[in-house]
Amino acid sequence: MKRPALTLRQYVGWFGLIVVFVLVAGVALWRGDILKTWLDPKVPFQTYTPPPAPDYAEPSAWAMGEVRTSNAGPAAVFFVHSTTYDGGRDWNGPIGDDAADAYLTRVVLPNYAGPFAQAGAISAPRYRQASLYTRLTLREDAREARAFAYGDVADAFDVWLTRHPTGPLVMAGVEQGGEILERLLREKVAGDPALRRRVVAAYLIDVVSPATPLAPQLPACRSQAETACLVGWSPVSDDNDGAAFRRLKRALVWDARGRLVELGDRPALCVNPVTGSTDTAPVDARRHRGATNATGLEWGVHPALMAREIATQCERGLLRYTEPNIESLKPTGTWSDRRKSRGYNLFYGDMERDVQARLAVWSARHIG
Repeated sequence: MKRPALTLRQYVGWFGLIVVFVLVAGVALWRGDILKTWLDPKVPFQTYTPPPAPDYAEPSAWAMGEVRTSNAGPAAVFFVHSTTYDGGRDWNGPIGDDAADAYLTRVVLPNYAGPFAQAGAISAPRYRQASLYTRLTLREDAREARAFAYGDVADAFDVWLTRHPTGPLVMAGVEQGGEILERLLREKVAGDPALRRRVVAAYLIDVVSPATPLAPQLPACRSQAETACLVGWSPVSDDNDGAAFRRLKRALVWDARGRLVELGDRPALCVNPVTGSTDTAPVDARRHRGATNATGLEWGVHPALMAREIATQCERGLLRYTEPNIESLKPTGTWSDRRKSRGYNLFYGDMERDVQARLAVWSARHIG
């Protein structure tokens, strides 16, 4: 028995379904490339006009200005936030962008500035940050935009120092902020012995930096009994060798002239936040002090910590860790949010303990 021939309407219907399927499959397959193209400013950085500069004499230029909790210690904390601006038109984000500020306040500050709240008063400058797009490409334009962001933070640091002429100093930066902080330490701190003595520690969080820093006066911390040293790590889960390879292959670090260049074959810095040392031995999960998802938490409220969850090891310059099977410690959000610093902190309790231990050592040497 012959099947009835397809009508023109049926042909059109099937053709439409095939077109829709191809389009959906294409979007799924090339979604990242499509969104990256959308985020590209599409103008050379050399001809680009950046947004107006912040005035650090004004409170509006600070996401946090001398914010102190009731149990804060004696340190002054300078915190440089990570990427919160997606881009699309600008290489560098304008001060006061609503979406970027919302992500900063809701996600970055409670998860990454929070561990330093007990150390002292926290100051976090807003700055014309390089957009998310600059973290997704190795183009020279993107490198220049990232280098440009340093100037604002350097100006903010000068203002902050005038407000804190004495006493212990803690500095911390996450991702882009850590990259900027590494250069700031070399250019503003390392060559000043009096200022260097005031440094409790500098934390380079979720950033690849050279194991042999350009400023040897600020070496990697070998134990929690040391001060005026660097605590830096770039985390990759232990079952993701591909991400580890890409992290080091695409890493950009500062050269002596203030340019971002490939890390190349140089070893990367890894100070395990659980031990506060450069020891490369495996660290059992029992020593883990606690992860948390503090996103949306009101400032000053201490988050609940999930301890003894994560084993760690510094391996080939990266912090390899076991992925916790906890729903609140899973990536969420939009495509762009998933490419920013995580919306949770796997080492919140470890960072909190580390800075308290070093601050106690510093105080015993300089005050006691």
